[in-house]
Amino acid sequence: MLPPIPDRIAEELSVRPAQVSAAIALLDGGATVPFIARYRKEATGALDDTQLRLLEERLGYLRELEERRAAVLESIRGQGKLTDELAGRIALADTKQRLEDLYLPYRVKRRTRAEIAREAGLEALADALIEDPSRVPESEAAGYLREPFETDAGQNPGVADAAAALEGARWILMDRFSEDAELLERLRRYLWEHGILTSRVVPEQESAGAKFRDYFDYAEAIAKVPPHRALALFRGRNAEVLRLSLTLPEDLEARPEGMIAARFALENMGRPADAWIAEVVRLTWRAKLSYSIETHLLGQLKATAEDEAIRVFGRNLKDLLLAAPAGQRVTLGLDPGIRTGVKVAVVDATGKLVDTTTIYPFEPKKDVEGSLRTLAALATRHRVDLVAIGNGTASRETDALVAELKSRHPELGLHSVMVSESGASVYSASEAAAQEFPELDVSLRGAVSIARRLQDPLAELVKIEPKSIGVGQYQHDVSQLQLSRTLDAVVEDCVNSVGVDLNTASAPLLARVSGLSPRLAENIVALRDQRGAFRSRDELLEVPRLGPKAYEQAAGFLRIRDGDNPLDASAVHPESYPVVERILSDLGRPVIEVMRAPEVVRSVRAERYTDERFGLPTVKDILAELEKPGRDPRPAFRTAEFKEGVNDLKDLAPGMMLEGVVTNVTNFGAFVDVGVHQDGLVHISVLADRFVKDPHEVVKAGDIVRVKVLDVDLPRRRISLSMRLGEPHGEPHGERRGADDQAGRRGGGRGDGRGRSGKMGKGGGRGRSEPKPRGAMADALARAMQKRSE
Repeated sequence: MLPPIPDRIAEELSVRPAQVSAAIALLDGGATVPFIARYRKEATGALDDTQLRLLEERLGYLRELEERRAAVLESIRGQGKLTDELAGRIALADTKQRLEDLYLPYRVKRRTRAEIAREAGLEALADALIEDPSRVPESEAAGYLREPFETDAGQNPGVADAAAALEGARWILMDRFSEDAELLERLRRYLWEHGILTSRVVPEQESAGAKFRDYFDYAEAIAKVPPHRALALFRGRNAEVLRLSLTLPEDLEARPEGMIAARFALENMGRPADAWIAEVVRLTWRAKLSYSIETHLLGQLKATAEDEAIRVFGRNLKDLLLAAPAGQRVTLGLDPGIRTGVKVAVVDATGKLVDTTTIYPFEPKKDVEGSLRTLAALATRHRVDLVAIGNGTASRETDALVAELKSRHPELGLHSVMVSESGASVYSASEAAAQEFPELDVSLRGAVSIARRLQDPLAELVKIEPKSIGVGQYQHDVSQLQLSRTLDAVVEDCVNSVGVDLNTASAPLLARVSGLSPRLAENIVALRDQRGAFRSRDELLEVPRLGPKAYEQAAGFLRIRDGDNPLDASAVHPESYPVVERILSDLGRPVIEVMRAPEVVRSVRAERYTDERFGLPTVKDILAELEKPGRDPRPAFRTAEFKEGVNDLKDLAPGMMLEGVVTNVTNFGAFVDVGVHQDGLVHISVLADRFVKDPHEVVKAGDIVRVKVLDVDLPRRRISLSMRLGEPHGEPHGERRGADDQAGRRGGGRGDGRGRSGKMGKGGGRGRSEPKPRGAMADALARAMQKRSE
């Protein structure tokens, strides 16, 4: 028997079973991952949100496995074929695939040729020839001839002659061999370890599928195909440009046919039936197993690649959501456009829309002076502090316009920032935007979103479906259900790690708080609009349909600034207020005074305030919160300075040093916006002056970095960048950047394979290995060798 589910998960997570059991009990009781991670550390032994997410995922898988195991046992038992030995093997199946392999011979199937042969009594012939290959197949088969007859399943053609009898026996054995669980596992493992994935272009598709040309003649060990390249291959296959196949090297000693024969102790010793048996083995592989195993392994490769792509998307999304907020500052948002004009929106320090207009500084109207007057008037009237410029079409031209505005009106003290507008159009046309701004034109809603996402990226981006934010690789090629589930979990964890202002948060933001559903979030906003701001967390219990359980899960993540109780502005959960009261009593000071005196808090010994309910982790968290109440885990706000005069790809030149913003991080490198409407790629080999295994070790989405231009490919709209600023420019290490590196994320801050122009980028890949990264030692050696040669 397998260990209990908590024990299995505990081993996988390298934690104690008791921790897992406690977490499972909390999850089953309706607790959320953020709540458990923050407020139930004593119970779980301080499992963090990442561990809890993995635990939750594995718990679901293993419970489904147990349900399926019970159904399989019941089905086989109902057929009267369940033996103790088979039941034991089923009990030990630790994956769904292994369980299905064991069930395969007993699965209810359509009427196959093997089943028809069994009805005709030919299984005895098959067994006889296998057990004693010295028998002459034709002679043995002559005893199994039979006229056509009726069965419950329909007409059976009978056995007309010896050839028909041997054909039926062959199908029976092929069925038996191909349904052997041990053999299937061995073959899959062998082909995964030794198989070569090949790709060939479909005839006459060379021109239509030019973006996949690097895969027209490609081969690589299947176990070594990186996730982004695998997804590029599958995209090419789905586009009917590429044909994929799995082959084995010719020089391998072990062949699948030999493994089948060895599994069933079938030796070719020149006996009369040996040749017939060898043909059965050959057909078992060729007709029954090769295609199904190839399909399975390609599916395994795709699933692994999808999981990694989803993981990368989730990590990038987390970095973007937790990007530094500009804070409560009056902001003017500009959604650039050429012919349709630049949409303008002003929001106050709380994010409330106060003014909108549209200016036309570019062709065909080219009203530069009028546009500058309008912007200056808006900035003066509303005391604008920040200008947020969407980074889409005409963004640099708009940036230049704002630069002129700042030059003419230095007294305004404006600060301009380029902001990713990815997903802004999705929000503009959404139901949430329509409810918030029913009278506002769709185009102007985008300007509002751009302004707000500078003030608080998290609060604004939660209004957009995570998939539309576009920081993934091959996001449209992966399981959309799994992608949505993962991204929703990321958003939930980010929102709750920061906390939410109960009196200013939108319904979409509140809906991401632990324990709150979209309906409860709407009820909170409705009550707030009706009665005014909440004065205490306890007033949440007056929200319709918000019961004690939802209150328990949500209260600690909701903040009330300037409320009746200063603790309501902190992450201290109301259930822990009695602990704070004991601390305050011993200190002899009011809470507001203690929260302003971190040195006093640091003098408190946490051990003195633990009891059966509140352990040391909780008390330490309380003290940390009192020391820095309502602390924001996000970094301080900072902006990138794009180089003047560099507005388009044609303005770039090799060797140019630029500052930019990381827009996306993939397994093969990072994409950086340097202000030319097309993101450049910093390949993993030039991310740092050392070996980099994972780009996330060096950069994350939203980082401001210094880069050097290595190469600009104008026809293909590709920019190669480097963060190894001390090296001579040019293609690093003589390696050419593979097309597959940019196929999954082709610039423009999008994850749908489109650049900012909306045109499809170049796809494909290569069969070469990745460039070998060079470390400091290798660089030093290269310089020494060069000096010596000189």
